[in-house]
Amino acid sequence: MGKMLNGIHYKTGKPVEISIENDLISFIKSGPDLNTDKIICPGLVDLQINGFKGIDFNEEGLSVDQVVSITKSLWAEGITGYFPTLITNSDENICATLETIAEACEKHSIINKTIGGIHLEGPFLSAEDGPRGAHPLKHIKAPDWELLNKWQKIARGRIKLITISPEWPGSVSFIKQCVSSGILVSIGHTSASAEQIREAVQAGARASTHLGNATHLMLPRHSNYIWEQLASEKLWSTIIADGFHLPESLLKVFIKLKEGKTVLVSDSTKFAGLPPGSYSSHIGGTIELNAEGRLYMKENPKMLAGSAQSLLTCVDHLVNSEISSLQTALEMAFLKPAELLGIHNLYGLEEGKKADLIIFERTSGKIKILQTIKAGEVVYTI
Repeated sequence: MGKMLNGIHYKTGKPVEISIENDLISFIKSGPDLNTDKIICPGLVDLQINGFKGIDFNEEGLSVDQVVSITKSLWAEGITGYFPTLITNSDENICATLETIAEACEKHSIINKTIGGIHLEGPFLSAEDGPRGAHPLKHIKAPDWELLNKWQKIARGRIKLITISPEWPGSVSFIKQCVSSGILVSIGHTSASAEQIREAVQAGARASTHLGNATHLMLPRHSNYIWEQLASEKLWSTIIADGFHLPESLLKVFIKLKEGKTVLVSDSTKFAGLPPGSYSSHIGGTIELNAEGRLYMKENPKMLAGSAQSLLTCVDHLVNSEISSLQTALEMAFLKPAELLGIHNLYGLEEGKKADLIIFERTSGKIKILQTIKAGEVVYTI
């Protein structure tokens, strides 16, 4: 006999009983009236995680044990699928990190199931201040197909998402090659012209990475790369709704314009889950994490240094700000990333779908994870 769960269905608000056989939901039926606040929902999927709780995917010397540790920390945050995100770095460090992540996946089946792919965010980004963000200029370079192929071999085919700036010569052919090889291309950290954005979309780019962030402080009011991406009906957008990266007015506009095509990402760094204070970062020097949870570069407080929040914070912020319902916010954190990746037929709170589930309570405007189930296995319980 498989596992049995019960709680309130996140979408219908009605009590349900769920049976799990192996790694699948074998059946769902209406449950008896339950005197509980426990809600059942598919596990969350985060396409942009740079690190968590003191461990950084981009620092030299990453170990297999550290990859396992990050994954376990994320299970406690309701994350049942994620993409380790490698930012701009030296070729050697990128190679070493890819090798370590691949080794961790091969050694641990449950880690392999949780890491759905690798997100390569750089080094093929804009070299301009503003769009480049905190990415180190010395490692920024033009798109290089041979180099990407080298990295993909080391990763054993796990690079599934790449963020590039299409302002570079040769970007169109590079995007086409990525698409033909099964890599999802996202536009980000860009100073590309409107025409270059359109050409990238025509070549097969399908998303915008943390839209509205990593931009110039001043932009032309009519023709610019943000408006162009918003206007494209073919582009999905990923957004960081942690309360710091985008004001509520922009969140409302972005989500409304990209209705059904908005994906929440955390962009979490190793400082997520750590107490407030000053820290040292290998990409930005001294980083400050204040009591409110805002992470920024100490010498340039206007410039964020990634996020110190989890995907749960993004869901809570959208709901507490009355920008979206809990159901919609949750679906932007599990259903929409799966749709963007083309694997939504595998996941959901339905019979025959993968048993990637979370059970949680939401009190005082915050989600509290009680239990996380990955591939039918309880991987976290409070």
